[in-house]
Amino acid sequence: MDHMNNETSPTPGAAPYPVRREFAMRFTSSTRGARLARRLISHRLDSWGHPYTGDVNETLALITSELAANAVRHGHVAGRDFHVRLSETAGSPRTLRVEVTDTRTERVPMLTTQEPPGDDESGRGLLIVARLASRWAVGPRADGPGKTVWAELWLPGETPAPSPVSHFPANA
Repeated sequence: MDHMNNETSPTPGAAPYPVRREFAMRFTSSTRGARLARRLISHRLDSWGHPYTGDVNETLALITSELAANAVRHGHVAGRDFHVRLSETAGSPRTLRVEVTDTRTERVPMLTTQEPPGDDESGRGLLIVARLASRWAVGPRADGPGKTVWAELWLPGETPAPSPVSHFPANA
C-alpha cells in the first residue's frame, strides 16, 4: 500500500510530525522476502525523488536489508510474515523511517555499539544500522505479539532535535 497520510505515526518512538508519504507491505519470512523488501524500499525511495545511486537511497536500502535479514533469522515464527513500513515525515527535520515488524517477542535485539567477540561472521548487522541511522530503536509491536525495529534517517540539510534511544525489556 502506498498512500499519503496526514496523521502522526502510531508506532512508539515515531517522530512527532505528520507522515507525508508511506509505503507498507508484508513479506514472507525468508531470504527471498528480505531481498524483495530491500528492492521495493529502494524502488519506492527512487519514486519519491531519492535516486537509486544517491546516498539516501543506498543508506536506507542497506538499513532495510539488515533489519529484514534479522527479522527472518531471529524473528521468524513458522507461518508468519514480517512487515516493512517506510514513511517520510513532513516536519523538521524531514525524516525517512523504516520499520520492520516480526511476531517474535522474546528475541529482542540489544542496543549496543560493541562488536561481537572473535571472528564471528554474524552479529554485526545492528552495528551497521547504528552507524548509518540518525537514530534507531526497538519497541513492542503495536497490533499484536512481536516487536518493531525501526531506524530513521534525517535528510541532508535538516537540523535534528536530539532524542534518546529506547529499548523494551524482553520479559515485559
